[in-house]
Amino acid sequence: MENGLDVFLVPSLRKSIEENLGKDTLNKIEQRLMERHGLGLVQAIKNFHKFDSVLREFFGAGADGLEQKFLQKVVSVEKSKQTDSNWIKLKDSELARIFLESFADQDKKAILGSVVGEPLIIAKILDSCKIPQTFGYRKINYLINNGLLVSSGFELAHDGKKVKKYEAIFENVKVDIIKNNVEVKVQLKNTLLSESSILQTVQIRS
Repeated sequence: MENGLDVFLVPSLRKSIEENLGKDTLNKIEQRLMERHGLGLVQAIKNFHKFDSVLREFFGAGADGLEQKFLQKVVSVEKSKQTDSNWIKLKDSELARIFLESFADQDKKAILGSVVGEPLIIAKILDSCKIPQTFGYRKINYLINNGLLVSSGFELAHDGKKVKKYEAIFENVKVDIIKNNVEVKVQLKNTLLSESSILQTVQIRS
């Protein structure tokens, strides 16, 4: 199962990787990823340990510094020992935009609010938010595709089929305006951080 946080980070991290490595080097890495793992770049970033293994073929121990550099342009992780909570600051403007636009849309905001702390199936999300199905499914798919909603277990339907439940990737959000810049911080669910292939691979060596 894909980690929602990794899905959320992939587009911006891919851009950061290309900016740092250049297209020629990235093309060689993509070829090697396909040879070794049968994966394209996006899928390899979602399974970051595989991207990491190929990066080390090219750069050896220098891959450590590169991975830190890739991630530093996208997010920074702030851990609070007192509250045992994890926050990420969204340093990439596109990630911040996705969050801000989702909260500016009343339907998307209601959808996210309905599944903070309690996963629900889509039908129950739409029912609790009083959103028509036509619009609701489109907005829920947007949130899933951008990693803001993640699948979390199943519920048995009346016909005995398993239906996916969804929850938000975060527990809290802070938006601050500092020197005319909007700063977005997101408090993550601890399980998402510990299960994130990207953050675990980079942090283990940090």
